[in-house]
This record gives sequence, structure tokens and C-alpha cells, in this order.
Amino acid sequence: MIMTIASIMFAGLFYLAAVLFAGGLAYRIRDYARTPAPLKIPTTPAPLTKGGVALRMAREVVFFESLFKSNLWTWGFGWLFHAGLALVLMRHLRYFIDPVWSWVAFIQPFGKYAGLVMLVGLCGLWARRFLVDRVRYISTPSDHLMLALLITIAASGLLMTFVSHTDVIGAKNFFRGLMHFGPQPLPGDVVLMLHLLMVAVLMIIFPVSKLLHAPGVFFSPSRNQADDSRDKRHLSAWAAQLEAKK
Repeated sequence: MIMTIASIMFAGLFYLAAVLFAGGLAYRIRDYARTPAPLKIPTTPAPLTKGGVALRMAREVVFFESLFKSNLWTWGFGWLFHAGLALVLMRHLRYFIDPVWSWVAFIQPFGKYAGLVMLVGLCGLWARRFLVDRVRYISTPSDHLMLALLITIAASGLLMTFVSHTDVIGAKNFFRGLMHFGPQPLPGDVVLMLHLLMVAVLMIIFPVSKLLHAPGVFFSPSRNQADDSRDKRHLSAWAAQLEAKK
């Protein structure tokens, strides 16, 4: 009976988290897209063409180019965290697809150790907020709580991988059931429940947190503009509409 109640509660929690995550993210992206950019303000040296802008954005998203030029320690820990997280997320696809795609099966051993890389990166980023004076000064409680949340997710996942193994078949059945609106029993594993609870909390607060830099970087006018102000006039969409009415 207890497990049935727990399964129902977690199913409801993840449905709620999914709605808030998708809806909140869509709303914020829409808000970013509608925000006027009346000035041509690319950070120089900037590319002169749209193709160059695309290449610059790719380097920024994949390699964190500007952070690399700014601070090597922050870049190193940040890149470790994001690279590990990307591989971990791809590894977790096995819980949502059946049959498992060949490339997802191939990366399983690598994704298992990527969790360790992710945790090292997070610990480095958190240590930076205590050990670097200027960073400690501007750090807020929400910064520390966000890092604590991410570290809890990573640590609990690693516990289930290397120490206290959970019923992965039962976990997959649970999430496959959610996808088909037929919730299945959740394995009675305390570490698994902690892990899933923290993931649900992360999904809920994501649209109102600093983690929105993930989609936000694509809307940064200092990054997504070409340095072509000498070649043609820059006119934002809302200004073009006003000019058309004159």
C-alpha cells in the first residue's frame, strides 16, 4: 500500500514538473524572442557574416570560448560539468525508449563514468564560490542551493551506479508508463526516490533560475549579431513595423 501511494505521488509530481518545465521554458523563450534589440552591439572581435555568427555560437555553446579566454579554472570545471551532464543525459535515454538505440547502448559504459566527471566539475564550481573572494562576494543563497541540488542529483545517481544498485528495469517501466499515461509501480529504493525528487525539483525551478542561460545564450545580442553596421542599417523587428506604418 505504501509503495502504491509513493508511486502515485511520484507520478503526479513528474506530470506536474513536466508541465511546469515545458510551459515555463516555452514562455521564457518566447519572452526572449520578443525582447527588442534596437542596437547593434556584438562583442568584438565579431564575425562579419551570418555564417561567422553561427560558427561563433557553435564555439561558445560547445567549447565555452569566452569563458576560456576569461578564466581557465572556471572554464575547466564548467566544461567538465556540462560535458559530463550531456553524456549522462544521453545515457538516460535508455529509460524512455524501447528498443534502445544502438548508439545509446554503445555509450552506456562511458556515461556511467561521466557522472564522476560531472560531480568533479560541480564540486570545483562550488569550491570557487567559497575560495575566490570576488565570486564569494557576489554569490547568493540561491547559487549555493542550486549547486547543492545538482550535486545531490549527481551523487545519488552515482550511489545507485556504484554502491547501492537499484531496479533499473522497474525504473524504466515507471517512466515508460508515465509516457503512455499508465503509471507503473516505482521501485522501493530510498536513494532512487531522493534522486527522482531532486530531478523533479530541478525541472520545476528551471524556468525561473539562472540555468536559463542554456537557451538564453542564443538570444544574446552581443553574441548573435554580425559586425556589419558599416554595411547595412540595423533595424529591430518592432522598429521596422513602426517605420512601415509611417
